[in-house]
Amino acid sequence: MEINSAWVALASFAWLAIAYVVYGRFIEKKLFPINDKTPTPAHRLNDGVDFVPSRPLVLFGHHFASIAGAGPIIGPAMAVAYFGWGMPLAWILLGVVFIGAVHDYTTLMISLRHDGATVPWITGSVVGKSARTLFMIFVWITLVFVIAVFLIAAKKTLMSDARVVIPAFGMIPLAMGFGWLTNRAGMRLLPATLIALLGLMGLFAIGMNVPVFLHQPSRETLQALAGAHPMILLSLSESVASSVWILLLMLYGAVAAILPVWVLLQPRDYIGYWILAFGMLAGIVGLFVVHPPITSAVYVAESNVQGPMWPMLFILVACGAVSGFHSLVSSGTSSKQLDRESHGRPVVFGAMITEGALAVLALLAVGAGITWNGDVSPADVTSQIATNPIGAFARGFAVFTEGFLGKFGFVFGVVMINAFVLTTLDTSVRLSRFVTTELAGPKVPALKNRFGATLLVCGAALGLALTGSVTTLWKMFGASNQLVASLAMIVVSVYLMKEKRPAVYTLVPALFMLATTCGALIWQLIGFLGTDGPGHVTLTIAAIVLLTLALYVGFTGIWKLFRQARSSS
Repeated sequence: MEINSAWVALASFAWLAIAYVVYGRFIEKKLFPINDKTPTPAHRLNDGVDFVPSRPLVLFGHHFASIAGAGPIIGPAMAVAYFGWGMPLAWILLGVVFIGAVHDYTTLMISLRHDGATVPWITGSVVGKSARTLFMIFVWITLVFVIAVFLIAAKKTLMSDARVVIPAFGMIPLAMGFGWLTNRAGMRLLPATLIALLGLMGLFAIGMNVPVFLHQPSRETLQALAGAHPMILLSLSESVASSVWILLLMLYGAVAAILPVWVLLQPRDYIGYWILAFGMLAGIVGLFVVHPPITSAVYVAESNVQGPMWPMLFILVACGAVSGFHSLVSSGTSSKQLDRESHGRPVVFGAMITEGALAVLALLAVGAGITWNGDVSPADVTSQIATNPIGAFARGFAVFTEGFLGKFGFVFGVVMINAFVLTTLDTSVRLSRFVTTELAGPKVPALKNRFGATLLVCGAALGLALTGSVTTLWKMFGASNQLVASLAMIVVSVYLMKEKRPAVYTLVPALFMLATTCGALIWQLIGFLGTDGPGHVTLTIAAIVLLTLALYVGFTGIWKLFRQARSSS
């Protein structure tokens, strides 16, 4: 049966809008009553570096760009191939409202109540010091892996599509100029934004016509860029070029993590947010204009290597529904920049609802925007989407926007995703610096300093990225990411119960995600035990360690909840 994608989109976006207004306001009032008379950490601890009061729109752009990345596009696109479109859509719409947005907002608010500390650090005062130490070590390792993987992803993007080099690096001085105009020159936000967007358009125009290569491109690449003149070309070997890009990207991440947040990180994310905002608007308008049906041309793999729908769907689709990484952004950077408590719901709850809308668009781009020839087998379709989900999304996005973007639609779809690789990279380095300082700073004076902490993080991530050893362990990231979400909500639940506020709205999602994470880890562990190869021992050990961590921290928090409930009765 064919279903009009426009009706599915309309119902989905209406649900998300209503949920933001009704459920968001309910959570705000019920769990963390707002008091704008209480100065936020951004004011009380203002140091001009990390704690900086920010305009809500600018902070929304920074927060959304940091949490979005490519996750809400890749996960839904792959889910269509492995599980069809119905259950992934249901998980996105229900998960983002009742779990994801609540998770992001409550971790922001608990951080505000603890001087802008990260959730892993707060675990010590809420659950226990041993749980805090384990949680922080796990989060630190996870963030280092995130940095390493995004170094590799960004490097591949710069090497495969040389047209994004100038826009990607040109945004650095553009963002610094925007930061100076709005924070030091006193320019109002609107004219500064218009100047930045004009500069961004100029960078894209130059980048599309002046590709930058560090190594000799293939003949096919040169033919595809036949209209691009001039061309910047350095004749390095491909391996050397790869290492140079990784080093340059790591240098950018380190500088962005050390500089005051208003100088580079925040304005770059804000400017980058407008790329995705325009892309989402173009995709949604095009979807309603074209409104292709969701047809049987989208196949579900007969042999699903992802595993059973529960728990694996809920691990595959993380960003767009719920993602533990978001709690680190909420409590790591956004809580240090929030000007007023009342800005929390539009900035953080609103950003997660917006990410849910992006996930719906991505799902429909693959589920309705692309069609396949009848002679293509389901396995071939699954393989094509799984190996290149960004390309699958860009193909569907191009169908939606062909009427007003023409052939540029496909290119813009790819650029729109890749523009956010660097935002996740620079935010992850800064978050890792915070966690390093909190974890090791009290015992290692050199790591109290932001330069020392950043150097340690970047050195570890750089080693993984240059050697490629991160690839094997990255298979565990989906489960580890959702584990962070479940543990963060357990911490919030214990805090709410201590404050004699209803914890059910975070505890039920926390228990569901904890069970889901453990189920996924057990499923993966069974698979690893039956696999031959050099990496299976490492993956088996990693799965056991994560499962042990989940059970220890999870049940420590649950026992704390039980004791708290008994003492309150």
